[in-house]
Amino acid sequence: MRKITVLGITAALALTLAGCSSSDTESSSSAPTNLKDEAIAKLVPESIAKTGKLVVGAELTYAPAEFLGEDGKTPTGYDVDLAKAIGQVLGLQAEVQSSAFDAIIPAIGSKYDVGISSFTISPERIEQVNMVSYFQAGSAFAVAAGNPQGASADDVCGLTVAVQTGTAQDKSLTETLAPACEKAGKAAPTPLQFDQQSEATTALLGGKADVMYADSPIVAYAIEQTGGKLEQLGGIFDSAQQGIVVAKDDTALTEAIQKAVQKLIDDGTYTKILTTWHVETGAVTTAELNPAG
Repeated sequence: MRKITVLGITAALALTLAGCSSSDTESSSSAPTNLKDEAIAKLVPESIAKTGKLVVGAELTYAPAEFLGEDGKTPTGYDVDLAKAIGQVLGLQAEVQSSAFDAIIPAIGSKYDVGISSFTISPERIEQVNMVSYFQAGSAFAVAAGNPQGASADDVCGLTVAVQTGTAQDKSLTETLAPACEKAGKAAPTPLQFDQQSEATTALLGGKADVMYADSPIVAYAIEQTGGKLEQLGGIFDSAQQGIVVAKDDTALTEAIQKAVQKLIDDGTYTKILTTWHVETGAVTTAELNPAG
């Protein structure tokens, strides 16, 4: 009976997280048109401008930021809408392509023009690529409703924690939380790593993980979309900026992206997109290049 129940939950979650969007959160509802800025568009390198496309790498299981719509094929989410709006400012059509999360940055400048996939800005990433800030998010834990393991947000020692591979939370779990537990004489948390965020959520729902660790908007959306089967554990912590990834040596495209994002912030398009997806609390006022901290 337990196996049947878990399979049922998994199937339901796959439909929910991969294709569930309410009528007020369809990508098309918050993706405006006619945003081209001629001066900014002129900054786009000729090699990209002549294609008419801005190729965007994204890991499409990270609802509500980037995921697949009801047809199971169409990218949607607030990052997708922002990508489309940025493309329009540049006079390009944004083409969002699916990728494993940790494969995006190595492919920037070759396979992808930019990466827009909830990348937390960090010194390590800035060493590899340019990052234009566009959103602020924290981290949060989630547990099964009722917190059956009696977990505490202040102590996940000895618990099995589901995370998506390559995320800031994945790094925090192994480099910060585990050593802290060991220093306190406790068992380190066991990482349960997945290529897709939806798999991490499924692991928590199915009882394979005690805790899920992800960006706060993703945790909030998973709780909402799973109909009360999950709950947040503790508050939001480790707030940090997220950035759009551009090749380190592509100064022209970097400038174009930075100015495009700032234009969208200034003209209200940015706020409209975030509000449509109910994530406006993560709004920033300035698109910074490689911000510190």
